[in-house]
Amino acid sequence: MYASREDIVYDFGEDPKVGSKAIKPNPNIDGGWAWMIVLSSFLVHILIMGSQMALGILNMEWLEEFNQSRGLTAWVSSLSMGITLIVGPFIGLFISMCGCRTTAIIGGILNALGWILSAYASNVHYLFLTFGVTAGIGSGMVYLPAVVMVGQYFQKRRALAQGLSTTGTGFGAFLMTALLKYLCTEFGWRNAMFIQGAISLNLCVCGALMRPLSPKDLREKYMVRSDSEENQAKAPSHSTETIKSNGVLGEEPEKKEEAANEEVLGSVQHIEIGGKSRSGRSMYGLRILKTVSQLTVTVRKGFALWYSSYFGAASLFTNRVFVAFIIWALFAYSSFVIPFIHLPEIVKQYNLSRQDNVFPLTSIIAIVHIFGKVILGIISDLPCISTWNVFLMANFTLVTCILTLPLMQTYVGLAVVCALIGFSSGYFSLMPVVTEDLVGTKHLANAYGIIICANGISALFGPPFAGWIYDITQKYDFSFYIAGLLYMVGIIFLLIQPCIQKKQPREKSTEEAQV
Repeated sequence: MYASREDIVYDFGEDPKVGSKAIKPNPNIDGGWAWMIVLSSFLVHILIMGSQMALGILNMEWLEEFNQSRGLTAWVSSLSMGITLIVGPFIGLFISMCGCRTTAIIGGILNALGWILSAYASNVHYLFLTFGVTAGIGSGMVYLPAVVMVGQYFQKRRALAQGLSTTGTGFGAFLMTALLKYLCTEFGWRNAMFIQGAISLNLCVCGALMRPLSPKDLREKYMVRSDSEENQAKAPSHSTETIKSNGVLGEEPEKKEEAANEEVLGSVQHIEIGGKSRSGRSMYGLRILKTVSQLTVTVRKGFALWYSSYFGAASLFTNRVFVAFIIWALFAYSSFVIPFIHLPEIVKQYNLSRQDNVFPLTSIIAIVHIFGKVILGIISDLPCISTWNVFLMANFTLVTCILTLPLMQTYVGLAVVCALIGFSSGYFSLMPVVTEDLVGTKHLANAYGIIICANGISALFGPPFAGWIYDITQKYDFSFYIAGLLYMVGIIFLLIQPCIQKKQPREKSTEEAQV
């Protein structure tokens, strides 16, 4: 049921002996156009994740404009952030059918449309639809391709590449906070959202930069990676497990399906050639039939790949560590999102607005977050360091900061805790690497889609829950305490499952010895 990393070669029907030969990889892998992919992903994180981290500015404007409760108003921001991540598995279907480039361009148009339509909002419920749903779906259609493309183009320095690209979240949070503050002050929040929508059209340019690799380049990358990973003992023992799909993705059924599709298209072409003497209307109909047939083949292949990855005989959910990873994701992301949405209100309650205007606490998180992603990415790329252990240590630091944040009543104390939150949250750059270690590169798009979907559920309910607790207690303390405890539960799941995975083979070997 499970396949080792070396088995990736067999998934593509290659001879395993080929892996022992000296293979010259595509120069664009780990270099060349790969750095343009990093730049594209970096800009995507600035425009999407960075702007979402700055929504606390707009949240205060919406509270004053519509005079609704904090719990209800927080749903606007949480819907946008949550839907961006929740649609991940369904965006995997779009990627399978259309590719990353087309998916990202369409998403950029939707995101910009959501921002522009939100400028004409008459109530909070209108924002739910325009900003929460429309802009959220558009953001998700750009965000997942940006992450997946970096994983496809890099082999040796994946963690560093993901760290550099995702630092756009920190840069974006810092830049967008200042930009939205300026735009809201000078032009009002409605014009600010309209201008931000125009800026978001640059996501289409980022999508155009996502040039896909050919299947040959991907096969060479997998074979080179399998050779390099035989000489490294970096990853944890459980991270060498990958899922091996069968059924519709098997070699024989795929060949049969391709033969049938070629036969259908060939018959259409034969009719088209034989009917040259017919009227132009008939030829036009045949061309439409040929186009529809090709589109049907593409949709069937994409859906088969997507369906098998989630619901096939060897589903991703048979990997226990991956399931524990999903449970962790359900609780983790809200702990990071809640401070960005509610810190401006907390600062106002503590009468620290003057210091916060000089240097906002959310900007401190954003700036240190940049260094955290790069430094943690460099550390995890060291041969003697386990990416899994770096990931766990960063999580422990972050949950400690979330639990201690309500105890800080001064600007300096809050600034120190926010700096630690920013640095430890740099583990986000390691999430694609950890996910790929668990399920393999072949299933990265769908598996990471599931993980960010779980993060999206966490982001969807986190800020409204914190606002609801405030409406009841008139304090944010219990919001952070409960979020921190739930986060700790998720970390415990990550610690338990690897121990079970290691213990089971030992018990099995003991039973065999007794027999």
